[in-house]
Amino acid sequence: MSTAFALALASTAILAIIILIARFKLNPFIVLFVVSLALALASGMPPDRVVASFENGAGHVLGHVGIVIALGTMLGKMLAESGGADRIALTVASVAGKKRVDWAMMVIGLLVGLPVFFEVGFVLLIPLAFVLAARADVPLLRVALPMGAALSVTHAVLPPHPATLLALSAYHADTGRTILYGIMIGTPIAMIAGPLYARFITPRIRIEGENPLAAQFVNRDIPENLPGFWITVATILSPVVIMLIGSMTDTISHSGSPLNQFLHFVGNTDIALVIAVIMSFYVLGLARGFSRETILRFSNECLGPTALIMLLVGAGGGFGRELVDSGASKAITDAALSAHVPLLVLGWLMAVIVRIASGSATVAMSTASGIAGPILAHSHGVSPELMVIVTGAGSVAFGPMNDAGFWQIKEYLGLTVPQTLKTWSVVETLIAFLGLGFVLLASVFIHG
Repeated sequence: MSTAFALALASTAILAIIILIARFKLNPFIVLFVVSLALALASGMPPDRVVASFENGAGHVLGHVGIVIALGTMLGKMLAESGGADRIALTVASVAGKKRVDWAMMVIGLLVGLPVFFEVGFVLLIPLAFVLAARADVPLLRVALPMGAALSVTHAVLPPHPATLLALSAYHADTGRTILYGIMIGTPIAMIAGPLYARFITPRIRIEGENPLAAQFVNRDIPENLPGFWITVATILSPVVIMLIGSMTDTISHSGSPLNQFLHFVGNTDIALVIAVIMSFYVLGLARGFSRETILRFSNECLGPTALIMLLVGAGGGFGRELVDSGASKAITDAALSAHVPLLVLGWLMAVIVRIASGSATVAMSTASGIAGPILAHSHGVSPELMVIVTGAGSVAFGPMNDAGFWQIKEYLGLTVPQTLKTWSVVETLIAFLGLGFVLLASVFIHG
C-alpha cells in the first residue's frame, strides 16, 4: 500500500466517523463497526479476515479495559454512596478553595496516575470530579479536564508507569534522571494543558441533557456521618500502592522466587483493583452500616451506565486493529522512517503516527521506542532520558477516536463528538506538542 493511499484511507475513515456520528446522529458503535469494515475492505484485506480483525481488536482492548471499567466503577460507587467522595471533595475544596479546585484535581491526578494506566486512574477519580464540581459549584469540565490531563502526562513521561518503563528499557535510560526530567517537564505541561486550558474552553462548551453517571454520584443527600478523610484516601490509593509495589517487584525480591511471583500477581491491574473493591465493601460498606444486600445493589446498579462506554471502547480497539492489519499504519510508519529528521523529533513523530494508527498510547510508545532505540544506540549527543519523555509525549497526541480514552471522556462527561474533539483531543495535542517543545529546549541546556 502506498503512503498517499494509506493517508487518504485513514483520513477518509476518520472524517466519515465524525460526520456520521456528529451530523447524522447515528449510533457511534454501529458507525465505528461499519467504517472499520469498509476501511479494511477498501485496503484490500481478504473479506474473511475483516470481521476477525475487528473482533480481535475489540476483544484485546475489552479484555483489559472492560474489567478495569467495571471494577473502577464499583469502587467509585462505594466511594460515592458511603460519602467518601464527598469527604475528599469537601476536604480538598476547603484546603484549595473553590476557586482552585481544578488545580487541586490536577495534583491528585499526577499522584494517582503514576503507576496506573490512564483508564484505571480515570475510573478511580471520575467520581471525585463529579462530586467536587457539584460541591464547589463549578462546571464538570473545569475539574475533569485537569484531572485527565494530569493522568495523561504521568502516562506519557513519568516512571514507574508501565508504558514509560517499556521506553526506558528500549533506550537504556537511567530511571532516576528520567523521573527528574519527567517531573520538571511534565509539571508545566500538566498546568498548561490542564487547568489553564480548561478555564479557557469550559465557558465555550455547553453540555446538553442529563448525565446518568453524574446523577448516581452527585444527586444524593450528603450522609451526616462521613467516613474519615485518611481512610477514604487509603481506600482509593490502595490499588495504586499495590500496583506500584508490583512494578518494583524485581528490585525487592529475587526473580522467580515465590515472593516475586506473588507480588507480580497482586500487582496486576485487575487483581489490585479487585482487592481495592473488596476492601471498599468492608471499609466503606459494612463498616458504615450498609447491609450486604445494599452493597450488592450498589455494585450491580452502577454497571448499567457503563455498557455503552464498554461497547465504544471495544469498537475503538477494533478500528485501531483494522488500521494495523490493513497495512495502513505500516505504510505511514515506513514513510516517516525514510525522512531524515533529528532523532528526538523522529522518536516523537513515530509515536504520533503509531498513536493515530493504533489509538493506544502504550502501543505507540513501545513501537516507537522499539524503532528508535537501535538508532539511538549508534548516535551521540542525544539524551536517552529525553528520548523516553519525547516519545511518551508523542504517544498521547491528538486523542484520536480509536483511543479508548476518547470515548471514556465523551460518555462520562456527557459530551458530543465535536465537543470531545474541542476539549479532550486538544488537551492531548497540547501535551504532545508542549512535550516536544520542552524536550528540545531541555536538550539545548543538557548538551549545550
